[in-house]
Amino acid sequence: MPRFAANLSMLWTELPFLDRFAAASKAGFKAVEFLFPYDHPAEEVAKRLKDNQLEPVLHNLPPGDWAGGERGIACIPGREDEFRAGVARAASYAPVIGVQRWHCMAGLVPAGVSQAQASATWVGNVRYAAAEAKKLGIPLLIEPINRFDMPGYFVNRPRQAIELMDEVGSDNVFLQYDIYHAQRMEGELANTIRELLPRIAHMQLADTPGRHEPGTGEIDHRFLFGYIDALGYTGWIGCEYKPKDASPGGTDRGLGWIAAHGQTL
Repeated sequence: MPRFAANLSMLWTELPFLDRFAAASKAGFKAVEFLFPYDHPAEEVAKRLKDNQLEPVLHNLPPGDWAGGERGIACIPGREDEFRAGVARAASYAPVIGVQRWHCMAGLVPAGVSQAQASATWVGNVRYAAAEAKKLGIPLLIEPINRFDMPGYFVNRPRQAIELMDEVGSDNVFLQYDIYHAQRMEGELANTIRELLPRIAHMQLADTPGRHEPGTGEIDHRFLFGYIDALGYTGWIGCEYKPKDASPGGTDRGLGWIAAHGQTL
């Protein structure tokens, strides 16, 4: 049966970030993921994880100027030193909080930068990050993000990600397969998951349209959960969705999708 991790960057957003760990545990989750831990001391994040008996499944490497609209810098020429400093920052958190996976955001291709330039920069940066992650025993993940939600994002399709990963040539780089993003870009979810499963080290979910919880849109998650289980996937599936009920308490009220789809935490 699939194992679900709560995404603390999108769930319980009415609570301060550090209080969301307790909310996830109270709801029954055994694991969490989040975008970034860097606004809080690693020791405090580790304490919240320990106090609530939660596994830290995933977080991202530093993304550049997130508040300013940046979504990673791996593909941006001229910022390699900043990228490496971000890897070092993540590495300082890793042994403290015990994160199991890193996600490296590719970034938006700047005006005037060719696809070839962006690709060469991305490959070099990912190769570096993968080597540093391997020293810590952490897989490095690449997530394609759909071009409708994030226009200009360098990696937007699963097979494109695989091609780039092959160019990197590291045995420590894997695909982060987001069901929502993949549906928006290509569909063919079942066949694509089956084909790419050996390269997938993490999955995420949300329904479309709206990026809300399963059962609110067009994706047949009940079928997919059974199919993914039958394929033998044993990793986590991150619940990276925006609760349809955005009012305080909406996350908990929306968790009925789990039982409705024949699943448990």
